[in-house]
Amino acid sequence: MTPIQTLRATNPGPFTGTGTNTYLLGRDALVIVDPGPDLPAHLHAIQTARAGRPVAAILVTHAHLDHSALAPHLSRLTKAPILAFGAATAGFSPLMQSLAAEGLTGGEGSDMAFAPDLTLTDGQVLRLADLELHVIHTPGHMANHISLALGDTLLSGDHVMGWSTSIVSPPEGDMGAYMASLRKLQDRSWQRFLPGHGDPVEAPTARLSDLIAHRQNREGQIIACLASLGPSTPEDLARRIYITTPPALLPAATRNVLAHLIDLQARAVVTSEPGPLAQTRFRIT
Repeated sequence: MTPIQTLRATNPGPFTGTGTNTYLLGRDALVIVDPGPDLPAHLHAIQTARAGRPVAAILVTHAHLDHSALAPHLSRLTKAPILAFGAATAGFSPLMQSLAAEGLTGGEGSDMAFAPDLTLTDGQVLRLADLELHVIHTPGHMANHISLALGDTLLSGDHVMGWSTSIVSPPEGDMGAYMASLRKLQDRSWQRFLPGHGDPVEAPTARLSDLIAHRQNREGQIIACLASLGPSTPEDLARRIYITTPPALLPAATRNVLAHLIDLQARAVVTSEPGPLAQTRFRIT
C-alpha cells in the first residue's frame, strides 16, 4: 500500500474549511499533491515531513491560490517540476471563453501567475516515484481542475469534498462541466476520496450521488422561483433560495445561481435579457 501523508495548511475559512490538504505520496521518493497556500509555516511543515527525500514531481489539482501558490517556492527548493492541466484559464469551454470575452469575470482566488512546467491531459498515466497515477480531467469547480487516481483512491481536489459542496463561479467555473465530471467519476468504483479540504470521503459512491442530487434540487428551486417571481436577477434568486446563508457568503451563493442559470440557458430552459449576465434578469423560456 502506498504511504500517504496529509498535511493541513493553517488557512481556515468559509471556503477552505479547516485548511488546504497537501498530500505526500510515496516512501523513499515522493510526489507532492497540492502544495497549498504560500505560507512559511506550511512550507516548513512540508520540508520537515519530506525529511530530505527526493521529490519526483509536484502535482496541482487546480490553480486556486490556496492550492497552487506555494508550488514555485517548493519547486525551487526540491528541484521538482510542477505538473498540472495548465494555467488558470486552461480548459475553458467555448461557451465560457465567449462569456469571458464579453466581460464576465469571476476568478475568486484564481492564481493568474500559475505556470506549470509540464501540462497534463485527461487519461494520462504518470509513473513517478514508484507510483502509478491516472489523470482525470474534472472541470467544473475550475476549468483546469484534475483529479488523480491512485488505484481505487482518488485525490479529488475541490471537485468532491465531504464537508461542503464545491463553489462553481463562472467563467472559471462551469455547472454543466461540473455535473458531467461528477457523472464521469461514477463510471468507476472507488474505495475513498482524498479531498483538497476536510477529511477523507469514505463512501464516495454515496457522496457522488448526493452531490448530483443536491445540484438537481438547486436547479429545481431556481426554476420554481422564476415561475413564481417572473424575470429575476441571479442575486434576486440567491436571496430567495439561500435564506439561511450569512450575508458575507451571499456573493458566492449568487455566483452558484449564475452558474446554474448559464447552464439552463445553454439547454434552452431559461433565457436572459441583453446585458452583463451577472446583473441581467432571467426568465423561463
